[in-house]
Amino acid sequence: MAIPKRDESQLASAREAATAARRKRAELKAMLSRGDISLGEALSRAAGDRVLANMKVSELLRALPRIGDRRASALMESLTIAPNRRIRGLGRLQVAGLKAEFGER
Repeated sequence: MAIPKRDESQLASAREAATAARRKRAELKAMLSRGDISLGEALSRAAGDRVLANMKVSELLRALPRIGDRRASALMESLTIAPNRRIRGLGRLQVAGLKAEFGER
């Protein structure tokens, strides 16, 4: 199967969409790091948004204050969340575990 050829307008459109998605994910992470929203709120927003749902869980956790690579990895391991799991792939018990870890309902 050959890769389809795209014209310049299709490529430009794809670049714009990718840039918009990166900005949207960056804004969510910035809101988390500033404390404007809680992890539960971020997970709720991601559940209703296809772009945010594609973010990796580890990326989301590392955006929280005082959470680095090690703590995010340990937390994900304790909740049996795979390192490459995206938000859209979380089960209800994993979401509940994440919320409980940060004192949310």
